[in-house]
Amino acid sequence: MTTPWARLLTRPELGAVIGALGVFTFFSLVTDEFLSPLGTATWLDDSATLGIMAVGVALLMIGGEFDLSAGVMTASTALVTAMVATELGWNVWAGLALSLVFALAVGAFNGLLVMRTGLPSFIVTLGTFFALQGLNLGVTRLVTGTVQVSGIRSAPGYESAGFVFASTVDVGGTSFQISIAWWIGAALVASFLLLRTRFGNWIFAVGGSSASARAVGVPVLSTKVGLFMTTALCGWLVGSINILRFTTVQANQGVGLEFQFIIAAVIGGCLLTGGFGSAIGAAVGALIFGMVRQGIVFARWDNDWFFLFLGVLLLGAVLVNNSFRRRAERQRR
Repeated sequence: MTTPWARLLTRPELGAVIGALGVFTFFSLVTDEFLSPLGTATWLDDSATLGIMAVGVALLMIGGEFDLSAGVMTASTALVTAMVATELGWNVWAGLALSLVFALAVGAFNGLLVMRTGLPSFIVTLGTFFALQGLNLGVTRLVTGTVQVSGIRSAPGYESAGFVFASTVDVGGTSFQISIAWWIGAALVASFLLLRTRFGNWIFAVGGSSASARAVGVPVLSTKVGLFMTTALCGWLVGSINILRFTTVQANQGVGLEFQFIIAAVIGGCLLTGGFGSAIGAAVGALIFGMVRQGIVFARWDNDWFFLFLGVLLLGAVLVNNSFRRRAERQRR
């Protein structure tokens, strides 16, 4: 019989939680601004949109796949919403609905292409990445004559949509972005889905071995397509938050962020080989990103040190995650 302590040591997110506590303690000691209400609001805000995407990417990685188009998707959905609202005069909510359909369609396309062709998801979504990037730049320049879309603030429905996706909550005189609540909610919903539902069992099964999962009756095709659509849904949510908060979007926005999403998921306990990981861990991985990125600013260090930290943290996370996976496998035996 395993003890609670032994079970705790098999949790994929344990390393991320320990790392987050270490980072929090370190920057709390080296800079006074870090723990101030404004400082706390800043690093939580920095973590929020990254955390939403990291949670979706974590589910997909646990299912054994990658999505390199996730970063560009945040810009694509924001551009769709902004262009139909500003150029066609649509209500912002109608623009959000159209961009959601677009995101889910791209996610379904990625999933179906991966499953029907047997090509690695890395290659398929890399192609989608370039296609979306080209569409973003080409269509935006064709429609607006520039590489950005702005002016959504004057579109009908902006106020109500902005309240849902881009408002702030005042706590003790400090404004906290509503995106923080979306981040926490996404992590809790994804964790419940992963650990308390049949679909969660299917995710672990297809990530461990698609052939074995199919042999015991798991619907591999629909599970993996659903995971790609979930990642696209998270991209839509982040894109909606960004366009309604900043009221402008650049056509090349989001390029390169897909690697940060993957790194946050790996820091949170996901293995690159699939079948192991945690949604809560991915959210904590994003929290570490936000604390370090803003902690370096508060400490007035050269921001280049952030990339050194990322490299060291990624390598350390991979080693720790493999150790936790082996421990978990021994516990199951």
